Amino acid sequence: MISMVMVAVGVYARLLKHAEAAMACLAVDPAILLIMVGVLTFLITFCGCVGSLRENICLLQMFSVCLTIVFLLQLAAGVLGFVFPDKARGKVSEIINGAIVHYRDDLDLQNLIDFGQKEFSCCGGVSYKDWSQNMYFNCTANNPSRERCSVPFSCCLHDAGQAVINTMCGHGMQARGYLEASAFIHTNGCIDKLVNWTHSNLFLLGGIAVGLALPQLVGIVLAQLLINQIRDQIKLQLYNQQHRADPWY
Repeated sequence: MISMVMVAVGVYARLLKHAEAAMACLAVDPAILLIMVGVLTFLITFCGCVGSLRENICLLQMFSVCLTIVFLLQLAAGVLGFVFPDKARGKVSEIINGAIVHYRDDLDLQNLIDFGQKEFSCCGGVSYKDWSQNMYFNCTANNPSRERCSVPFSCCLHDAGQAVINTMCGHGMQARGYLEASAFIHTNGCIDKLVNWTHSNLFLLGGIAVGLALPQLVGIVLAQLLINQIRDQIKLQLYNQQHRADPWY
């Protein structure tokens, strides 16, 4: 049921977008990711649910194999992230830069970036000047956009007592130096902030990883136990059928 809700929300968010914008940002569209995760979760849980209710060994085996593959992929991703931190950082940087390029193409992506920049008090990937990768914020002289050399309002330093957010607070900030711009916006990039947050919350991340891994391991073990029980019942039925005509039976 949860996976069906995820798919429904993803499809609804996808249908609300313009077709051209959706196609331009297909690789980083949160709605597409939500649909993919929902469909995958539904297929796996469907095999486990129907397989256990119908005592179908094939579906249970598929459920167990899929859970094992997902568990191993998660484990491999975690190990590779710690063993090769530079490559993991490069991948994160690639994702963030791609999101910056498509910032105005997708409202969901825009809200996600704004949320991240406000929560981590950062701006751009490595620095606030990374926003020149976006065609609207590009800081070249031939850019006709009104937002030329600007950064999103989520980069700005906000006063706690400010009732109304000034969405033009980042105007022209890329044309300023680091010291001058730091009085108005966050100049540090989100990659370093994200890495520092990860190092400071290793126990939290470890707890989340264990919380995700334990149900998967329990599901794999219970599926295998049920498969063995079904096979034992089948063997017992075959034995009874073979010896039903036995006079000593």
